[in-house]
Amino acid sequence: MTSPSPPSSRSVAPPDVTRFLEGPQTREFELARAFRIFLEFVRGFRALHFVGPCVTVFGSARFGAGHRYYDLGREVGAGLARAGFTVMTGGGPGLMEAANRGAREAGGRSIGCNIELPAEQRPNAYLDRHVTFKYFFVRKVMLVKYSYAFVALPGGFGTLDEIFETLTLVQTGKIREFPIVLLGVAFWQPLVDFLMARLVAEGTIDPGDAKRLLVTDSPAEAVATIRDVAMNRFALTYGPRAARRWYLGE
Repeated sequence: MTSPSPPSSRSVAPPDVTRFLEGPQTREFELARAFRIFLEFVRGFRALHFVGPCVTVFGSARFGAGHRYYDLGREVGAGLARAGFTVMTGGGPGLMEAANRGAREAGGRSIGCNIELPAEQRPNAYLDRHVTFKYFFVRKVMLVKYSYAFVALPGGFGTLDEIFETLTLVQTGKIREFPIVLLGVAFWQPLVDFLMARLVAEGTIDPGDAKRLLVTDSPAEAVATIRDVAMNRFALTYGPRAARRWYLGE
């Protein structure tokens, strides 16, 4: 009988994060983690408070420059920037970089919410501003909190997690019905077919839930839909423009 292979470094979280998620710890440890999580939220709020109306673009880190999905990400990033949106991504390489690069090249703002991983994920070179988080759940809050719409390029577990968490928040009314676009029909259509053939058919979601997704190959269609919904339905209501406070170090 052979021994199981050790987990790769890609799958091992930082030791204190791993320990935090392994059930009850000492009261001192739990209090210290709670305080650290609070500080991480505050750091994210401070860094992103003035970034303006964003669109968050999800996607895999594994498709590099020259891949058709990279070109798709670069095009949608540029289109969003020209429409007046700040492009926000997970801040890493691959399709995140592509969207940030497109935004930068179009003269728009480009923001990254990076994550600390054992196999270090460096912020890509096309960010005007970035914040690196230790906890995935803090990062996901930031990616949702400042956005009027969400675009998913092809990706893996992380991208699927982000799509379905966002869908759940919309379905349950925790966030408003902002557009959710799946870019890349050949990649995403089997997932949509599964939603219709299994979840809708079995009654675990309503037919309207699956229709919350726009699936397209056209970055121009994605941007036009986002612009029309965000600007016409929500009038880009971002509240009164916040004034920077010198005593808060802003």
